[in-house]
Amino acid sequence: MPWYSTVVLRPFLRRCWPIFNILPRFNVDTTYVDGTLLENFADAIRPNTRIIYLESPNSWSYALQDLRAVADLARDHGIITICDNSYCTPLYQRPIEMGIDLALQSATKYIGGHSDTVAGVLSGSSAMIKKIFDSEYLNIGSGIQPFNAWLLIRGLRTLSARLERVSATTPKIVDFLKHHPQVEKVLFPFDVTFPQYELAREQMSGACGLLSFYLYADTRQEIVRFCEGLHHIMMAVSWGGHESLILPGCASLLDEEFNPDNPAHRVLRLYVGLEDAEYLIKDLERGFESM
Repeated sequence: MPWYSTVVLRPFLRRCWPIFNILPRFNVDTTYVDGTLLENFADAIRPNTRIIYLESPNSWSYALQDLRAVADLARDHGIITICDNSYCTPLYQRPIEMGIDLALQSATKYIGGHSDTVAGVLSGSSAMIKKIFDSEYLNIGSGIQPFNAWLLIRGLRTLSARLERVSATTPKIVDFLKHHPQVEKVLFPFDVTFPQYELAREQMSGACGLLSFYLYADTRQEIVRFCEGLHHIMMAVSWGGHESLILPGCASLLDEEFNPDNPAHRVLRLYVGLEDAEYLIKDLERGFESM
């Protein structure tokens, strides 16, 4: 049995290359669970489990974990909890106040806010951060450059204003998409139709601008035409800056691999930026007309 075990969420698989290819070399094993149910975490814990890694909400289906409940469970077993909080930012969700040991942010996104720097932030108790700083941090070459640090300070100065703007625009986009005949379903944590809406309202004070929606489409080319019909919203993988972005789930598929019966092939992730809602709705209408 490996000496060290972790538990992470299934949606995180998209970004788990290091877990698959690097950690096993050091005899570290990982178990993946559906984090929407607390019992899945409990069932996955083994005698050598040391970390539970969370992402709430995640960035495609926006599945949440009950952070307080998971933190309590982990504490009872002497397990460290880490939560990726990039979706909400520290302004809209505070995992550490709910008992999580370490909270991390992809500062590349909302904290930077201008799509011009790459960085990450890790927060926790003074003792835990000092231990990380004095050991692993000094050995992995991830120290930030002064100019990039300045860019993050610049972004922090406008973070609350940008999030307020995005949070005011996003519900208008959600409402437009929900009532469009070409859209099957919209996923957004602060929409009343979201499966975990009550939990989202309980542990998040805001939901920012990232959402997903499913198109009615029989072929991949219909989705291609939709995306290419957009004049302003760009196809890109990141989010958090001024410009609105879209990413189709079928981007990595060939036309013959597309299966209209598979919802994952018809999903698009939309980031709502700082533009006017009417401007973005008009652009989405162009995309629908192009289909």
